[in-house]
Amino acid sequence: MTLSGLVVPPGEGRTLSTPAQHVTFKVTGEHTTTASTFEVVVPPGFDVGAHTHGRAEELFYLLEGELDVLAFEPEVRTADSWHGWRSADGRRAVRATPGTLMLVPPGCPHAFANLSGRPARLLFQVAPPTYHETYFEELMEILGSGGPVDHEAVEQLRVRYDIEQITPLRHDAVAQEGHPAAP
Repeated sequence: MTLSGLVVPPGEGRTLSTPAQHVTFKVTGEHTTTASTFEVVVPPGFDVGAHTHGRAEELFYLLEGELDVLAFEPEVRTADSWHGWRSADGRRAVRATPGTLMLVPPGCPHAFANLSGRPARLLFQVAPPTYHETYFEELMEILGSGGPVDHEAVEQLRVRYDIEQITPLRHDAVAQEGHPAAP
């Protein structure tokens, strides 16, 4: 038996696209038992909302653009927005630029938002594989259905995938104050 690796050229892989996100599956559970890898284009005004995963570990590496990111437990979890959160040791959300890496262990609150006027592109890995593959497929169906986001459907989806949403997912034009407008 001959062993072969996987080479995925630029622009290739299975792509799911909605106005809220553009996700290309690069490495899936079909290819590995370790971690799924995706390339994600985050449009201006998208805020994933602060959330936790009960069992998944995630890694984000910003390739292009800027994102506000956080990965820590805040002193106080506010339900409306994570942008002002502060940790007990003084950490706050940071403006990520290309080359920034964020590693998120299971149970750690984390978030990212594109408050700039340009799309951002990141490489995203999650372990175990298949966990986020099917989640992304179902989420993109909801976000791509047209009209306002069906928040009840998103919440039910997250419960099934062991995701605790702390602040709302938002995707819309960037508000004047630099925070995404509510959907």
